[in-house]
Amino acid sequence: MHPVWNPDPVIFELFSLQLRWYGLLFVSGFLIGFYIMTWMYKRENKDVKQLDRLLYYMFGGAVIGARLGHCIFYQPEYYFSSLEHFIEILFVWKGGLASHGGTVGMLLAVYIFQRNSSDSFFYITDRLSIPISLGAMSIRLGNFFNSEILGKETESVFGIIFPRFDNVPRHPAQLYEAAAYLFTLLLLFYLYKTRAGKLGDGFMIGTMFVSIFSFRFLIEFVKTEQADYVLSLPLNVGHWLSIPFIILGFVILYISRKSAGRA
Repeated sequence: MHPVWNPDPVIFELFSLQLRWYGLLFVSGFLIGFYIMTWMYKRENKDVKQLDRLLYYMFGGAVIGARLGHCIFYQPEYYFSSLEHFIEILFVWKGGLASHGGTVGMLLAVYIFQRNSSDSFFYITDRLSIPISLGAMSIRLGNFFNSEILGKETESVFGIIFPRFDNVPRHPAQLYEAAAYLFTLLLLFYLYKTRAGKLGDGFMIGTMFVSIFSFRFLIEFVKTEQADYVLSLPLNVGHWLSIPFIILGFVILYISRKSAGRA
């Protein structure tokens, strides 16, 4: 017998307002990440006042980027089929966020923020790599509560039945990703605690890209297709969107190692 997972995604409802597990986990990831950044900045005698502004930039970049990424990469035929559907891109509350787009959005947000900061782009992103990994894990747990981002059918011991979708056991792909991102979080925290100041700028964010998106690439093989269209290729949309970030991660690691060697 496979376990059945069918929780109510709504924690409670007051009049027309709802508190959902996904929203709670999404916001919690940002808030806990903010406190982690505050701890790191205090530890390094940095000005923590600028983190309030960075939080707003990151939240806006993540939401806007993730929403645009979903609409452009996963449902372009729907959102660009009419003006009415195009306007729905603004309806974030209807759901539909893509992690690849969110990553791009956050990188752009850091770039804009860094222009008025004395810290370098890689200094900021290296430290942000820990909160970002935490946020990625929180979001996948939110997907688990929503019974979305499901895996393919399986009769293995890992199979879970999601009655809100169908009644066959499926890979809990959300939990696979959450576990992978937790591993990345712990790895990055270990690097920060033991190697801070000894690693070249960019090493941590490069490691995050390689780790998170390599795991994402592998887990895509057991996930159902998330896009509204199917590519006539052995790899799906999630695979192809992950490859550039893996390459970017290795490029950043190479640059980081070279800069550390010159130091």
